[in-house]
Amino acid sequence: MKAKLTIIALMLAAGTAAMAQGGDFGRWFTGGTLRLDCLRRGSALGDSVWVERWIDRQADWHGSRTQLTDPFDNGDYRVVVRDPKSGRELYSRGYSNLFREYKDTPQGRTQSAVFEETMLLPMPRREVEIALQNRDADMRLHDQTVVRFRPGRQRLATMPAAPQAKAWEVHGDPATKLDVAFVMQGFDNVDDRDYEAACARMAGVLLGKEPFRSHRDDFNLYFLRADAGVDYNTFGADRYAMTFKLWQLHDALGTTPCDHVVVVLNNPVYGGGAIYNFYSVSSMHTMAEMVLPHELGHGIGGLADEYVDEDLSYADLHRTAFEPLEPNITNMVDFAAKWRHMLADDAVLPTPPDPRVPRDECGPLGAYEGAGYSSTGVYRPAMRCMMRDYAPFCPVCKERLEAVINLYTR
Repeated sequence: MKAKLTIIALMLAAGTAAMAQGGDFGRWFTGGTLRLDCLRRGSALGDSVWVERWIDRQADWHGSRTQLTDPFDNGDYRVVVRDPKSGRELYSRGYSNLFREYKDTPQGRTQSAVFEETMLLPMPRREVEIALQNRDADMRLHDQTVVRFRPGRQRLATMPAAPQAKAWEVHGDPATKLDVAFVMQGFDNVDDRDYEAACARMAGVLLGKEPFRSHRDDFNLYFLRADAGVDYNTFGADRYAMTFKLWQLHDALGTTPCDHVVVVLNNPVYGGGAIYNFYSVSSMHTMAEMVLPHELGHGIGGLADEYVDEDLSYADLHRTAFEPLEPNITNMVDFAAKWRHMLADDAVLPTPPDPRVPRDECGPLGAYEGAGYSSTGVYRPAMRCMMRDYAPFCPVCKERLEAVINLYTR
């Protein structure tokens, strides 16, 4: 009886907390959107970050109004909005950025560089504290820069003129959907018929793979033509296509709802990339149907690459004394926090590889050595997966992607 009463009490407490958070939106936020343009300067030796511009996006808040705080311990950084008096967390989202990758390059180990960051937040109704957080050596988040936002006293810039996005497929209120904005780069001189065909193709790519296909009604899709500053050869990798112009990208987005941004290059060359909770990139290559879902795994789900490439400068990134942040790889430091609950108690760990698994199947769940660029010491959930070799997303990756979709739609 005592156990049942405890469970009921916990359920009531969770329900009360959820209702309180939902009711708090109108108390703390206006329903508009605040854009923070930040600069981060540094190298592997250290870095600093500051708010360079405060912008009124002049648009309704498109994110959830009930699920305001981030439940995932993922991303190298986090933005947190707090009540300055009580310290209570009002809004938060984890994210990553190109600077995190720059630090692991030969140049980034010693030479300082500056990187743009942009965060979209619900517009505060009253004074709040905004913390830009970083992870320390033991992977715990701490405040790196803290600023105050005072409505009516804070000088806000206005958004520049931007192209009008086309609502391609809309299933409901942006506040209850995962809004994806496609920025079509290099399509300015493409006739409307070919442009529409390209949009239709990329919309089909996004919604063509599970678990996205089963959640079609949870998405709103928008398309616009603009230059996002994306180019190949990021950090010397010829197929890695990213942008260092985050502010330009968000200027182009204007007021378009965008829980996630996808940049599509009008280029037949294979390439792409993604940054967790920032944006994903794909070209119009014939393999875009595989490349974009893989990049969305990074950009939306915060999933890790599961393939092996010991030649990369960061191949030993996950062979550390701390469990990787990404949910789909483990170094066995704390496997219980990953997908151990999805395996039988007598499962063989590490799991022996089975090369007989077909190319279009994941195979049985286990802990297979070889993931996160490392051939040893890092493990993945299945023999094959979208995050390894463009097979279907494995159950572990699907679980995280569905949890993120629910964060924006429930």
